[in-house]
Amino acid sequence: MNSPPPTIDTQRRTLRQQMRRTRRALSAAQQRAAATNLLRQVRHQLWFLKARHIALYLPNDGEIDPSLLIELCWKMKKRVYLPVLHPIRHNRLWFLPYTRHTAMCKNRFRILEPKLQYHPRRPGWAMDLVMLPLVAFDAAGNRMGMGGGFYDRTFSYKRAEKGIKGARLIGLAHDFQRVGELPVQPWDVPLFGIVTDRAAYLCRR
Repeated sequence: MNSPPPTIDTQRRTLRQQMRRTRRALSAAQQRAAATNLLRQVRHQLWFLKARHIALYLPNDGEIDPSLLIELCWKMKKRVYLPVLHPIRHNRLWFLPYTRHTAMCKNRFRILEPKLQYHPRRPGWAMDLVMLPLVAFDAAGNRMGMGGGFYDRTFSYKRAEKGIKGARLIGLAHDFQRVGELPVQPWDVPLFGIVTDRAAYLCRR
């Protein structure tokens, strides 16, 4: 008797484990090279040059490192923000300014984020550009994250109202994280594009 085909959840779980294992296996030298190449891919993009309020992230779990992009943003006088776990709204994010002098703390996932304190908070929709991490992606702009749904919930308005103004979402990844077709769920928020250490895959959403 043939076994039933794997469910979407099973496919996503298997793919997530595989990709996370592969990116964690990268050496420090490979990560540095990927970060340098990522900067080259992003720095001349029109959507980057025009943006003033830009959200990025600090790398974790083998994610491609955007630290050089953050440095470039500071040099270009752009305002940089990092995601912070929302203290009230379940599994959602808001964004706090990030500079070289920002006081940091670890959240419940042991990831560094700016301390809330008296920083002005900015909702996701008010950003010009959000460059976010991912575990896997496809050429159609579909993204699979770590499974918590933080970005999907935060930017769910983009799924509900086609073409609404707001933050432009760009995924950042190692090029090997690209797959032919990603199994998606109804709540997944598609991206404007994905930039890797080798190419920019823009979907023009």
